[in-house]
Amino acid sequence: MAAGPTGRFLVVNGVPLTGGVDVPPVSSLLETTSGAYTTTRTHNRASSVLFLDRHLRRLAESARILAESGHLRYAPAPSASEIERSVRRSLRAGIPLAARDRERAGRDDEIAITALVRGADVYLHLRFYAPPVFPARGARLVVAGKGREMPTAKYSDWARVRKGMEKLRPPSATELLLSNDGDSILEGSVTNFFVVARKVINDFSDQASCDPAITHLYEVQTAPISDGVLPGIIRQVVIEACTFMGIQLREVAPSWSDRDLWVEAFVTSSLRLLQHVETIQAPISYEGMHLKTWKEVPWVTKRFEGAGVITAQIQKEILLRAETHGYHLSNLILYSAPDHF
Repeated sequence: MAAGPTGRFLVVNGVPLTGGVDVPPVSSLLETTSGAYTTTRTHNRASSVLFLDRHLRRLAESARILAESGHLRYAPAPSASEIERSVRRSLRAGIPLAARDRERAGRDDEIAITALVRGADVYLHLRFYAPPVFPARGARLVVAGKGREMPTAKYSDWARVRKGMEKLRPPSATELLLSNDGDSILEGSVTNFFVVARKVINDFSDQASCDPAITHLYEVQTAPISDGVLPGIIRQVVIEACTFMGIQLREVAPSWSDRDLWVEAFVTSSLRLLQHVETIQAPISYEGMHLKTWKEVPWVTKRFEGAGVITAQIQKEILLRAETHGYHLSNLILYSAPDHF
């Protein structure tokens, strides 16, 4: 067995850890093992893996970027096809273990899946995960960190950087927002960030028209990749969904100074998919923030009322796409050859 009562499993190069090994939390793996990584999860009661092909492509691309940049000390990363074969082989070995443990425990959790590439080695970490219920639980955000140094690649060293920001997170906050200047908000530390804002036309915003159902008066905003944000997979799904539904989306960093125009906000990630925002806290002054703790900082707060009409529409479309773009785990039974999943 590759995990004990913790509900965590680790597969390395297709081979599950056995012999009663205590599998660490994924945070420990990321903090102690440098490499490119990606995280996804199962969906619909662990019947499929969300956007698997997109995650495999990003993992290979991140590994390539890190290897070519010299950011990591080890040899060049495996090819994209080698990474894909290893991840699929590891999924074939690990998912049945997690599924059996899940069934024995009588749980209905999904299974979170983190794949990490370090040199020639591919680690696959699996754990039980209960997604937040939409729209019951909203995110509480705090602007408290600088942007990423290497946003084009998702790599585990970021976990250590993010941990250093924790001193600026009030206990009530659930996620950190990144900004280099305290005004232009880039993304969350583990999420992408979106706002629904009233449009300004000829320097005028119709303050009386505050009904988000009138969608042409509003636009969705999120920072562009060129600003230095991670090209999140669900971020791209949101962009595609808005285009499909006719919801106007502009890739521009939401400006904190324009927060009076924000009527809704949400964050996205491959684990939570989409979560509406309840509150955003930002410091009155960004100067010297890195030298302070949250108790020493005076904050100003932006509040939102529930999930909002446009956020709910986007969330519904994402769930539909999750259903149609998931990799069904029933295929695990159908394929047994080493290079199939």
